[in-house]
Amino acid sequence: MTWIILVAVMLGIALGHWVIPEHYIQHMDKITTTALYLLLFAIGVDLGRQKEVWEKLWNMGWRVLLLPILVAVGSIAGASITGLLIGLPFNESSAIGAGFGWYTLSGVLLSEIYNVETGTLAFITNVTRELLSFITVPLVARYIGRLSTVAPGGATTMDTTLPLVTKATDSDMAVIAFINGSILSALVPILVPFFINLT
Repeated sequence: MTWIILVAVMLGIALGHWVIPEHYIQHMDKITTTALYLLLFAIGVDLGRQKEVWEKLWNMGWRVLLLPILVAVGSIAGASITGLLIGLPFNESSAIGAGFGWYTLSGVLLSEIYNVETGTLAFITNVTRELLSFITVPLVARYIGRLSTVAPGGATTMDTTLPLVTKATDSDMAVIAFINGSILSALVPILVPFFINLT
Protein backbone atom coordinates (compact mmCIF):
# COMPACT_ATOMS: atom_id res chain seq x y z
CA MET A 1 0.00 0.00 0.00
CA THR A 2 2.80 2.41 0.90
CA TRP A 3 4.53 1.80 -2.44
CA ILE A 4 1.26 2.28 -4.34
CA ILE A 5 0.74 5.63 -2.62
CA LEU A 6 4.32 6.73 -3.31
CA VAL A 7 3.98 5.78 -6.99
CA ALA A 8 0.64 7.64 -7.17
CA VAL A 9 2.24 10.78 -5.71
CA MET A 10 5.19 10.60 -8.12
CA LEU A 11 2.79 10.07 -11.02
CA GLY A 12 0.75 13.07 -9.85
CA ILE A 13 3.87 15.22 -9.70
CA ALA A 14 4.85 14.18 -13.23
CA LEU A 15 1.35 14.75 -14.64
CA GLY A 16 1.00 18.08 -12.83
CA HIS A 17 4.33 19.30 -14.15
CA TRP A 18 4.22 18.06 -17.76
CA VAL A 19 0.70 16.97 -18.77
CA ILE A 20 -2.29 18.54 -16.97
CA PRO A 21 -3.12 22.05 -18.25
CA GLU A 22 -2.91 24.92 -15.75
CA HIS A 23 -6.65 25.69 -15.83
CA TYR A 24 -7.45 22.16 -14.55
CA ILE A 25 -5.13 22.52 -11.55
CA GLN A 26 -7.51 24.99 -9.87
CA HIS A 27 -10.03 22.15 -9.39
CA MET A 28 -7.56 20.04 -7.37
CA ASP A 29 -8.61 21.78 -4.15
CA LYS A 30 -12.21 20.56 -4.49
CA ILE A 31 -11.06 17.06 -5.42
CA THR A 32 -8.70 16.70 -2.44
CA THR A 33 -11.32 18.09 -0.03
CA THR A 34 -13.93 15.63 -1.29
CA ALA A 35 -11.45 12.75 -1.09
CA LEU A 36 -10.59 13.76 2.48
CA TYR A 37 -14.26 13.66 3.54
CA LEU A 38 -14.72 10.25 1.90
CA LEU A 39 -11.61 8.94 3.68
CA LEU A 40 -12.87 10.11 7.08
CA PHE A 41 -16.30 8.61 6.39
CA ALA A 42 -14.75 5.25 5.45
CA ILE A 43 -12.64 5.23 8.63
CA GLY A 44 -15.79 5.90 10.68
CA VAL A 45 -17.64 3.02 9.01
CA ASP A 46 -14.69 0.70 9.60
CA LEU A 47 -14.54 1.65 13.29
CA GLY A 48 -18.28 1.14 13.67
CA ARG A 49 -18.07 -2.42 12.31
CA GLN A 50 -15.42 -3.58 14.81
CA LYS A 51 -17.89 -4.60 17.56
CA GLU A 52 -15.80 -7.40 19.07
CA VAL A 53 -12.81 -5.12 19.40
CA TRP A 54 -14.83 -2.52 21.29
CA GLU A 55 -16.15 -5.20 23.67
CA LYS A 56 -12.59 -6.32 24.46
CA LEU A 57 -11.62 -2.69 25.00
CA TRP A 58 -14.44 -2.25 27.50
CA ASN A 59 -13.20 -5.27 29.44
CA MET A 60 -9.65 -3.88 29.54
CA GLY A 61 -10.73 -0.68 31.26
CA TRP A 62 -9.63 2.92 31.03
CA ARG A 63 -5.91 2.21 31.52
CA VAL A 64 -5.56 1.13 27.89
CA LEU A 65 -6.17 4.80 26.97
CA LEU A 66 -2.89 5.83 28.59
CA LEU A 67 -0.87 4.17 25.83
CA PRO A 68 -2.09 6.31 22.89
CA ILE A 69 -1.81 9.42 25.07
CA LEU A 70 1.83 8.63 25.78
CA VAL A 71 2.49 7.88 22.10
CA ALA A 72 0.86 11.19 21.13
CA VAL A 73 2.91 13.18 23.65
CA GLY A 74 6.12 11.45 22.58
CA SER A 75 5.43 11.99 18.87
CA ILE A 76 4.67 15.68 19.22
CA ALA A 77 7.57 16.28 21.62
CA GLY A 78 10.01 14.44 19.37
CA ALA A 79 8.86 16.33 16.28
CA SER A 80 9.03 19.66 18.12
CA ILE A 81 12.58 19.04 19.34
CA THR A 82 13.67 17.95 15.88
CA GLY A 83 12.01 21.02 14.39
CA LEU A 84 13.91 23.22 16.82
CA LEU A 85 17.19 21.60 15.76
CA ILE A 86 16.58 22.13 12.04
CA GLY A 87 15.02 25.59 12.37
CA LEU A 88 11.39 24.67 11.72
CA PRO A 89 8.77 26.79 13.55
CA PHE A 90 7.10 25.09 16.53
CA ASN A 91 3.62 25.24 15.01
CA GLU A 92 4.79 23.43 11.86
CA SER A 93 6.94 20.77 13.55
CA SER A 94 4.32 19.97 16.20
CA ALA A 95 1.54 19.78 13.57
CA ILE A 96 3.65 17.39 11.49
CA GLY A 97 4.30 15.27 14.59
CA ALA A 98 0.55 15.26 15.31
CA GLY A 99 0.07 13.34 12.07
CA PHE A 100 1.08 10.22 14.06
CA GLY A 101 2.05 8.37 10.88
CA TRP A 102 -1.23 9.02 9.02
CA TYR A 103 0.45 10.60 6.04
CA THR A 104 -2.58 10.84 3.74
CA LEU A 105 -4.66 12.84 6.18
CA SER A 106 -1.96 15.01 7.78
CA GLY A 107 -0.44 15.92 4.44
CA VAL A 108 -3.78 16.92 2.92
CA LEU A 109 -4.90 18.78 6.04
CA LEU A 110 -1.76 20.90 6.22
CA SER A 111 -1.85 21.58 2.48
CA GLU A 112 -5.46 22.74 2.79
CA ILE A 113 -5.25 24.89 5.93
CA TYR A 114 -1.63 26.07 5.85
CA ASN A 115 0.56 25.58 2.77
CA VAL A 116 1.59 22.91 0.28
CA GLU A 117 5.23 22.87 1.40
CA THR A 118 4.38 21.96 5.00
CA GLY A 119 1.78 19.46 3.77
CA THR A 120 4.40 17.80 1.60
CA LEU A 121 6.86 17.68 4.49
CA ALA A 122 4.15 16.12 6.70
CA PHE A 123 3.45 13.53 4.02
CA ILE A 124 7.13 12.60 3.63
CA THR A 125 7.75 12.57 7.40
CA ASN A 126 4.77 10.35 8.18
CA VAL A 127 5.45 7.98 5.25
CA THR A 128 8.98 7.61 6.59
CA ARG A 129 7.57 6.87 10.04
CA GLU A 130 5.47 4.04 8.65
CA LEU A 131 8.35 2.60 6.64
CA LEU A 132 10.64 2.69 9.69
CA SER A 133 7.91 0.93 11.70
CA PHE A 134 8.28 -2.17 9.56
CA ILE A 135 11.94 -2.30 10.56
CA THR A 136 11.71 -1.27 14.21
CA VAL A 137 8.57 -3.00 15.53
CA PRO A 138 10.14 -6.50 15.75
CA LEU A 139 13.23 -5.00 17.42
CA VAL A 140 11.10 -3.03 19.89
CA ALA A 141 9.08 -6.16 20.74
CA ARG A 142 12.25 -8.13 21.38
CA TYR A 143 14.39 -5.63 23.26
CA ILE A 144 11.99 -3.12 24.86
CA GLY A 145 8.59 -4.78 25.39
CA ARG A 146 5.32 -5.71 23.76
CA LEU A 147 3.40 -2.57 24.79
CA SER A 148 6.05 -0.37 23.20
CA THR A 149 5.43 -1.91 19.77
CA VAL A 150 2.54 0.48 19.13
CA ALA A 151 4.76 3.57 19.44
CA PRO A 152 6.62 3.43 16.10
CA GLY A 153 3.47 2.90 14.00
CA GLY A 154 1.31 5.46 15.78
CA ALA A 155 -2.02 5.81 13.99
CA THR A 156 -1.11 3.05 11.52
CA THR A 157 -1.42 0.38 14.23
CA MET A 158 -5.12 0.17 13.43
CA ASP A 159 -4.46 -0.86 9.82
CA THR A 160 -1.16 -1.22 7.94
CA THR A 161 1.15 -2.04 10.85
CA LEU A 162 -1.45 -4.01 12.85
CA PRO A 163 -0.43 -7.39 11.35
CA LEU A 164 3.22 -6.60 12.10
CA VAL A 165 2.50 -5.76 15.75
CA THR A 166 0.41 -8.91 16.10
CA LYS A 167 3.13 -11.08 14.56
CA ALA A 168 5.82 -9.55 16.77
CA THR A 169 3.72 -9.99 19.95
CA ASP A 170 0.38 -11.84 20.33
CA SER A 171 -3.35 -11.61 19.57
CA ASP A 172 -4.15 -9.69 22.76
CA MET A 173 -1.74 -7.00 21.66
CA ALA A 174 -3.68 -6.72 18.40
CA VAL A 175 -6.65 -5.28 20.29
CA ILE A 176 -4.47 -2.77 22.11
CA ALA A 177 -2.76 -1.83 18.84
CA PHE A 178 -6.11 -1.32 17.15
CA ILE A 179 -7.35 0.90 19.97
CA ASN A 180 -4.09 2.85 19.96
CA GLY A 181 -4.36 3.45 16.23
CA SER A 182 -8.05 4.33 16.42
CA ILE A 183 -7.57 6.95 19.14
CA LEU A 184 -4.53 8.48 17.45
CA SER A 185 -6.38 8.53 14.11
CA ALA A 186 -9.29 10.33 15.77
CA LEU A 187 -6.87 12.89 17.24
CA VAL A 188 -5.14 13.73 13.93
CA PRO A 189 -7.92 15.96 12.47
CA ILE A 190 -8.18 17.74 15.85
CA LEU A 191 -4.53 18.21 16.80
CA VAL A 192 -3.04 19.00 13.38
CA PRO A 193 -5.21 22.14 12.90
CA PHE A 194 -4.77 23.06 16.59
CA PHE A 195 -0.96 23.02 16.45
CA ILE A 196 -0.59 24.61 13.02
CA ASN A 197 -2.72 27.57 14.16
CA LEU A 198 -0.52 28.24 17.21
CA THR A 199 1.50 31.44 16.88
